[in-house]
Amino acid sequence: MIYTDRLMIELLSNEDMETIVLNEKDEDLIKAYSEMLLGSRTHPEQREWYAIWDIRLKDNINKISVGNMSFKGITDDGMIEIGYGIIPEYEGFGYATEAVLAIIKWAATQKEVKRIEAETEADNYASQRVLEKSGFMQTGTTGQEGPRFFWPLSQFD
Repeated sequence: MIYTDRLMIELLSNEDMETIVLNEKDEDLIKAYSEMLLGSRTHPEQREWYAIWDIRLKDNINKISVGNMSFKGITDDGMIEIGYGIIPEYEGFGYATEAVLAIIKWAATQKEVKRIEAETEADNYASQRVLEKSGFMQTGTTGQEGPRFFWPLSQFD
């Protein structure tokens, strides 16, 4: 569990991830969550790099999720890529930036992590702004979804 001033970020179990897949209506998210679940099952010793992390308000007694995040695995050379989403009714409160910053600071302390990257759609300016406020910088390259960003581990030193 990772805590911030306002949030709790919890690594979900495979069972919790199965429930998310079963309850999701959006086909793209079903596909993404299913890939995360498969990665979590395939790499149980490294499941933190594949599983869904739930984002909840710290003082939320009912444990209602405000969003989630994940890493897209870890490469042999120690690169991780972060993905995240906030439920629309909770957007605009700074939760994405707070959660992204907390989890990348945590990830930067993990010995196997050598590089942290992210990618967002070209027209998703809110997500790009979250990355920039979290210390990410554009790489100048474009991936499948859009512009790529990296988080300099040196800023954590």
